[in-house]
Amino acid sequence: MNTSATSTAPSVAPVPSVSPRDLVPGVIGMTLVGSSVTVSRSLVGAPLFASQAVRYAAAALILVALARVARVPLVRPRGREWLWLAGIAATGLVLFNVAVVRGVAHAEPAVIAVAVACVPILLGLVGPLLEGRRPSRRVLLAAPVVVAGALLVEGTGRTDAAGVGWAALALACEACFTLLAVPVLGRHGAWGVSVHAVWLGAVMLAGLTVFTGRPASGSAAFAAWLGSLTAGQWAAVGYLAVLVTAVAFLLWYRTVAAVGSGRAGLLAGVAPLAAAGAGVLGGGGTPGPAVWLGLVVVIAGLALGLRGGDGRG
Repeated sequence: MNTSATSTAPSVAPVPSVSPRDLVPGVIGMTLVGSSVTVSRSLVGAPLFASQAVRYAAAALILVALARVARVPLVRPRGREWLWLAGIAATGLVLFNVAVVRGVAHAEPAVIAVAVACVPILLGLVGPLLEGRRPSRRVLLAAPVVVAGALLVEGTGRTDAAGVGWAALALACEACFTLLAVPVLGRHGAWGVSVHAVWLGAVMLAGLTVFTGRPASGSAAFAAWLGSLTAGQWAAVGYLAVLVTAVAFLLWYRTVAAVGSGRAGLLAGVAPLAAAGAGVLGGGGTPGPAVWLGLVVVIAGLALGLRGGDGRG
């Protein structure tokens, strides 16, 4: 992971193959993201902006503390870097959460999950262009396979026109979370991008909490909403802050910096598999044949897209 390079984008030099060492962080990160589905259900009745603001604020403090312990330098953003990082926070953190919460009011959760599962195709097409290279044919062939497997795992559900719109927005925001990081990963590395995106997201969400707080206003609204969280909801916020935000973000951006956004995007197929596994552990019962078939299809897609070739394709 490069935290002091002077270029503003990752190196585009091709390598003969992708090292498993570079993929493991992304796999773990997506596994943690998938597990968050079950945990997040306890926050359905919680104040959205307040709980997420606390989550990201806590994650930012954890990341800064870990960076100091690991002696990783965090550089201050400059110029257009502020726009890229603010874009990650606004779309990949704030707007994504809004899209998911509002979307499930118009559509079954599977509809939102299916939309988000399509992100490997977007990353495979757009990511390499941002990195200054052509999209990899192998990744473009593998991405639909991974998506098909994810769809088998997630299933489908009912929705209306508004639900489709929110699902599409969630997909776009999920893609932006990775794509907007590409121009700044070279200088800031996984640590810097994670820290700056997370604290900016916390500030945005805190502002939304205060702005939307009625009849209370200002800090009173924020305090009132935080006081409404139950012990179980605080535990969920803690899990999301530590593992799904601080740890998963860092691991994910490390893989993106190492192998490129196109190939890293294929690993998004791991998230629905992890969600299904978490559901089983949570008492959801044994998965059906479609889930097992989806597991095989996702693995086949990953094998197709991640073997040999250009390591940043």
